[in-house]
Amino acid sequence: MFRFLHWLVLSLLLIATGLVILVYKVSVLGYPLAPDTVEPTWVVQARIQITPDTGPIKASLKLPEATPGIGRLRENFISRGYGLSVQDSTLEREAVWAVRRSSQRQALYYQGVFYRDPASDFFAPTPSFPDVPSLREPYQTAMNTIVEDVRRQSADIASFASELLSRINSSSPSEEMALFLNSPEFRGNRVRIARTLLAGARIPSEQANGFFLGDAVRTVPEQFLAVHNQREWLFYQPATGQAGLPENFLIWWRGTQSPIDVEGATLVDLSWSIRRNELGALDLAEQRSAAHGSWLSSVSLLNLPVQSQAVYAVLMLIPLGALIMVFMRNVIGLPSFGTFMPVLIALAFRETGLLAGLVMFSVVVAAGLALRFYLSRLHLLLVPRLTAVLVIVVVLMVGLSLLSHRLGWEVGLSVGLFPMVILAMIIERMSIVWEERGPADAMKESAGSALIAALAFAVITQPAVQHLMFVFPELVLTLLGLVILLGRYSGYRLSELIRFRALAREQS
Repeated sequence: MFRFLHWLVLSLLLIATGLVILVYKVSVLGYPLAPDTVEPTWVVQARIQITPDTGPIKASLKLPEATPGIGRLRENFISRGYGLSVQDSTLEREAVWAVRRSSQRQALYYQGVFYRDPASDFFAPTPSFPDVPSLREPYQTAMNTIVEDVRRQSADIASFASELLSRINSSSPSEEMALFLNSPEFRGNRVRIARTLLAGARIPSEQANGFFLGDAVRTVPEQFLAVHNQREWLFYQPATGQAGLPENFLIWWRGTQSPIDVEGATLVDLSWSIRRNELGALDLAEQRSAAHGSWLSSVSLLNLPVQSQAVYAVLMLIPLGALIMVFMRNVIGLPSFGTFMPVLIALAFRETGLLAGLVMFSVVVAAGLALRFYLSRLHLLLVPRLTAVLVIVVVLMVGLSLLSHRLGWEVGLSVGLFPMVILAMIIERMSIVWEERGPADAMKESAGSALIAALAFAVITQPAVQHLMFVFPELVLTLLGLVILLGRYSGYRLSELIRFRALAREQS
């Protein structure tokens, strides 16, 4: 019983480990499940033009903060002749350019590359409850009236915020709301009005300033209202009251203050531009994984040299072919020569193609088998006989390549990729089976080997399969678990059920 549980737990643990790592890489790091997948990225640029006054110059620009659903891939700063420091904290991020003296107009640049990141859900720390604003009359009374009226017609903070924005955007606002909308102090700023009234109900809120990501030579920031319900931040579009933050909205800074502060110079212009790019999803996932500091980025096969990647792209297919081999022999009951020979032949078929590969395989094996029978008359020892068969296989492959080249069949040149030692062992094994059990069994095992090789070829040549095995090498653990799981299967094979179907009918 202990051995059974050990076998079952080990196999299931290996299968689950491989699948869990795959799901993490797909859902968190964004590795694509399909090859040739592209994802959008956006290059957002801030351009600051200043004209120096006398004395030292310092320009401070607020930098993009955390945005739910949006990740930052990398940043670049262009500031010729200026010193640069980036102040990063959970409250705000800021770039500070400074220079002792300058006499000409200067342009400072910030560029950031952003992408969609479902794993990003942070906006700001949990805020404290705000104090109730102290306004002059009649605004204080109007605020209290609006808050009490909205509270009666709402059930929670989310419905309170929605109802409040609905009243702010109403085409026929109440007298109290019209007082705020027409006030020269608020200047019709919906976000400011909403935040003031929310503070009157002691509901935390924040102004989120940012941009809709899309191609734009010149764009201007827009505002969203963020409301905290003691569990998460809720976002509302102030002009419509629509809830939710659009997936393509990048939050640049929080608050009502200006994003730029200049000392010792005159700000001439601050402009933003956005450009959309398409980046391979796999390249993006690698950069994202490295940016997150994930240990999986350091064990990725994509870190290997290109030559090594080409080798492992083939080697990672062998475990899958071996699993197919185990299934076909232990569950289906298909006979074959050797254990891994069909897998290696299937890998050779990747260069020749299935039909041409089967033809060349049959020609080499048939010719080699005929010469093997001739060698048996010489009564050679085992090792010299195998060596002779190996030499014969090499000669046959060379001859077939020369013949196909003369006839213009370039595919015949790929026969040299066939595993020579495996072909030699196939010929030796087939001749022994022929002599001991007859030509029928030898042909069955040969046909079974070719069928398994063809099936493995059909699977491992799929671009999606090659992509999965190379990008997600942890699937080898899953394959190992499946092999161990099948390793104790001792039930009837499908071929046996077909073979003894007559006996089963008699017993029934």
